[in-house]
Amino acid sequence: VASPYLAVGVIFLSQTVVGILGNSYILHHYLLFHFRGCRLRSTDWILMHLTIANILSLSCKGVPQILAAFGWKDFLNDFGCKGLFYLHRVGKGVSIGSTSFLSVFQAITISPRDSRWAELKGRKHKHIGSSVCLSWILYMFASSFNLVYMRAKYSKNNTAKLKDLGYCAADNLDKISDILYITFLSVPDFLFVGLMVWASAFMVFILHRHKQRMQHMPRSKVSSRSSPESRATKTVLLLVSTFVFFYTLSCIFIICLVFFLNLSWLLVNVSVLVAGCFPTVSPFLLMSHFSSTSCCLLSLKKK
Repeated sequence: VASPYLAVGVIFLSQTVVGILGNSYILHHYLLFHFRGCRLRSTDWILMHLTIANILSLSCKGVPQILAAFGWKDFLNDFGCKGLFYLHRVGKGVSIGSTSFLSVFQAITISPRDSRWAELKGRKHKHIGSSVCLSWILYMFASSFNLVYMRAKYSKNNTAKLKDLGYCAADNLDKISDILYITFLSVPDFLFVGLMVWASAFMVFILHRHKQRMQHMPRSKVSSRSSPESRATKTVLLLVSTFVFFYTLSCIFIICLVFFLNLSWLLVNVSVLVAGCFPTVSPFLLMSHFSSTSCCLLSLKKK
């Protein structure tokens, strides 16, 4: 294997292994807490779906990318290419949806009593399961376009000119079809991202107003430690900020992949690397989210 390909293979291997292990660690802990009788919070159930989606996304994109970088060729047929790109797109989409729902539910949680969203606090637990399931169904439908346009790179049945995506290829559509294709795939993403940004802005406003109130209170009445809700909100805001940053970069590369006819090897690999950054980094941003659930385990041990 040539040195550039070897270096890329090692980078993808490191990213995939670290990301899958990090998400598996988060998922393992939540399952452990659940089966030991701890009552998980509403956001914890969303985070479980987020980690599953991240594992699916990293596995379906990282593993074949590693094999291709290390010199494996023609290891996927049409069915394999369609299936892997489909599952990767579903995982990526559910990751977007879960992050969006997480920010919305956290915004509802910290909303003041006089807010119009206060009445949703008691009902939000009932809608968590249906909301996350809706995102799975939505992206399973939207991702079906990948079943049509993806092809095996080295298939003998391919007579049309294809876009080289590394270990697989895609049909080279005309410009109008390209625009329709990327628009159809992007509409759910933009809706969820817009909802995410709105909820995050609302949380920042609430935290800022709370901080202003604390400044006008006597120091003797102000606790030096922030509340669990405040810490959880800051964790969600950090997660959302990280997502928006990597999602914006990924969108730029996806647009280049869709509209450029002759794709460079570097562009394809950097695009995949950027797309895997959030699923890899997100579990390590959520480690502090275990604090209250760990207290549950300690209380069980005392019993």
